[in-house]
Amino acid sequence: MVIAEYDIASGTALLLAAAPNGKSRLIDAASVLPALAAVPPPSLTGAAASTVVELADPVDPQTVLTRLRAAAATPGPLFVCVAGQLHLDQKQKLPHLALARTTPSTVRYTGLPWHWLVSELGARAAGTTTVVADLVADATAFQRLGAEGLTLGPGIDLYGHVAPPPRQRRTTAAPVYLQACAAVWREGGRPPFAEVHELAVAQAAHPEALLLTAGAPLNGSASPNGFAPPGPGEPQATAPAPAPETVLPAAPAAPVANGTADANGTAVANGSAAPAREEVPDPHPAILAAAHAGRHGEAAAIVALWESAALRTHGAGSAQAVHWLEVRADLARIGGDPARSCELWMAAADARLALQQPPEDPEVRGAADRAHHQWTQVQDPARARELGDGLLALRDQVPGAQPGALRAIRQRMESLGSASAAPR
Repeated sequence: MVIAEYDIASGTALLLAAAPNGKSRLIDAASVLPALAAVPPPSLTGAAASTVVELADPVDPQTVLTRLRAAAATPGPLFVCVAGQLHLDQKQKLPHLALARTTPSTVRYTGLPWHWLVSELGARAAGTTTVVADLVADATAFQRLGAEGLTLGPGIDLYGHVAPPPRQRRTTAAPVYLQACAAVWREGGRPPFAEVHELAVAQAAHPEALLLTAGAPLNGSASPNGFAPPGPGEPQATAPAPAPETVLPAAPAAPVANGTADANGTAVANGSAAPAREEVPDPHPAILAAAHAGRHGEAAAIVALWESAALRTHGAGSAQAVHWLEVRADLARIGGDPARSCELWMAAADARLALQQPPEDPEVRGAADRAHHQWTQVQDPARARELGDGLLALRDQVPGAQPGALRAIRQRMESLGSASAAPR
């Protein structure tokens, strides 16, 4: 359910500062928390009474997600402050916020995916959420962000600063952008966030930094990827590539900004009995264009917004939610991660069976066939064996149109077992 109204008398501030322990640390993120703690909470949220939640160098991404989800569910204005560093996971090249135990090789499992922020905050009403970020990106992530951008979706005011990694090895940067913001906020009052952003950039911005201004652009303009127009030393963001022919299924009901949507996608705003058709563009061409152009983070962010809306409106396990599960499966295929694609296609087939779709249903059979095909592309023997057990169980229910599918899986599983037992 989309949050449409809030009580201005109470607000929430979530202060998240995270960076890896050890030599992977690029920024001393937690050092800004004392300065932020000295800021009167109303200066952050604009509410007379505010709850402040502080996360200093958290370890587990699920713990962060739980706190983020709870903050996003509050009915008042929400202020989120993020200090930390970004890396791309090695499989899908999606941006992740590194946590205390993150290393470059484990970021996919130990970091916080940026698209989780997109998903959790995207369901809130426009104008109720402000995010201020002070980030350092490693060299690979910084190059990709310069081309693809970093956004949180429509309706969220995002301000921030993404700096490249320190030039000297084993050197940690300071969160100077947020320190400058905190100095302004401690003076009292509540100047507009756009003004605070401008002051912080003037005082502390890295000369090569990428400036985040999505949702509330400076000087009346911002690039589509959420970065401000490039200034001296700032990389030029590329325009989105033209969309190829759509190959994914048609979109389910669209997200509605201030109400709910029925099964046909008809918007019902604020409990009104008079339905009105929401005219929204099909997101699939943009998703495919981004994925095929290598902008996997952008594609995942779009999907996260639509999947979040489907989950909130129709519930987990609904046909609408399963659709976006299948879209994620295809994005994993495009991104060169057959194991993840196989896993998601199996989950989609199981979900459709749980919806009482018969095994011979083309959607069920198609999901099982795609899972099987992706499994054949998995090169890591241990991962293939792990997925093979689930695929055998699925094929036992959904044998598919081609005979011999179960036999082919068993033969490969035996081969994988023999390979693992062979002397090295």
